Amino acid sequence: MKYFFNAKDSKGMTQKGTIEASSRDVVLDILASQGLFPISIEEETVAKGALNKKIVLFDSVSHKDVVMFTRQLSIMIDANVSPAEALDTLASQVNKENFKEKIYNIAKDVRGGSLLSKAFSKYPEVFSSFYINMIRSGEVSGDLPRILQRVAEHLESEYSIRSKTVGAMIYPAVILVVFVLIFIVIMVFIIPGLIGVLEGSSQELPAATKIVMAISNFFVKFWYLVVLGIIAIISFFTFYIKTEEGKEMMDNLVFKIPIFGGFVKNLLLARFAENLSTLISAGIQITEALEVVSNLIGNNLYKRALLETKTKVIKGDSLSSVLSNYPHIISPLFVQMVSVGEKTGKLDTSLMNIVKFYKQEAETFINSLSSIIEPILMIILAVMVGGLVAAVILPIYQISTTIQE
Repeated sequence: MKYFFNAKDSKGMTQKGTIEASSRDVVLDILASQGLFPISIEEETVAKGALNKKIVLFDSVSHKDVVMFTRQLSIMIDANVSPAEALDTLASQVNKENFKEKIYNIAKDVRGGSLLSKAFSKYPEVFSSFYINMIRSGEVSGDLPRILQRVAEHLESEYSIRSKTVGAMIYPAVILVVFVLIFIVIMVFIIPGLIGVLEGSSQELPAATKIVMAISNFFVKFWYLVVLGIIAIISFFTFYIKTEEGKEMMDNLVFKIPIFGGFVKNLLLARFAENLSTLISAGIQITEALEVVSNLIGNNLYKRALLETKTKVIKGDSLSSVLSNYPHIISPLFVQMVSVGEKTGKLDTSLMNIVKFYKQEAETFINSLSSIIEPILMIILAVMVGGLVAAVILPIYQISTTIQE
């Protein structure tokens, strides 16, 4: 929200202006940091009419928002701008009120003497445990600008591969939706018009034709069940898979999907290696890093494996020997590279080599995805269209031939 202020400086000169802040206390802190003594502070009033109400849509903080914020914060702190001042500046540039308020609150906490990592940790829904641990490492080592740059690079890398994956999936998703819509139109509007012709003939109809007619009748007579079925499917993918049971099922199922199973595994291994490498290079103990990564990996199979690995590493086992116990989710190449890193004392470097390999594999798959999916979709479409033609058009052709004879 915006505040109007009147204040005096150390020379007694009056200054007026506006400040965007989450509260009046934050405004007072900002003025004090600028050496100004407030005379009056007034909150901007907004008309209450329906037309003047500010409707905020899509106000949630996205991954891209965090990436841009982190990169800008790293640049400003590297330029010797104080964290509180940098946060205030960045908050004033943010369009999303939800994110703006959080940044202002973080700046207020930092100005009040709180550690940056502690201030960020109040918003785990925006800043992950990885993010917090990296900042904490930068505070301990005194090299916060470099650590923030590493965080920004890491987040940008994840955002890039995520964007490419989503972009590659849009084409097959659109084709699938269009196909389903066409199928429904044919069953609801076209087939019913032909049923009368087919049923009026004295010929025995093929089994395929009877099946198509039955499906069409079902769509017409029980359309509400079809609508309920679509709603149930959407609800399943929207709500059920977010539950613990649903996520467990999807995490196991995803590796069994032809073509995509290996791709998803490569993405998860790249995420595992990159997060672990970044944390280790920042000076975080490997056991603590494993726990942090387990909460970021996004798959319950990997999460359990990493937590079990942490327990065994604490007992003295090497990381590579423990990971070799999970060949269904950890590839032999991954284990071998980790072993090399442990022997050379350059585990973080070895892990980044793994990241490069798996990301290259993932990008190759993404680039060839359309060429893989397109023929499969075309074959399915051809089979379905051919089946409809055989089931409906051929009987009509036979009827017309019989009439001519």
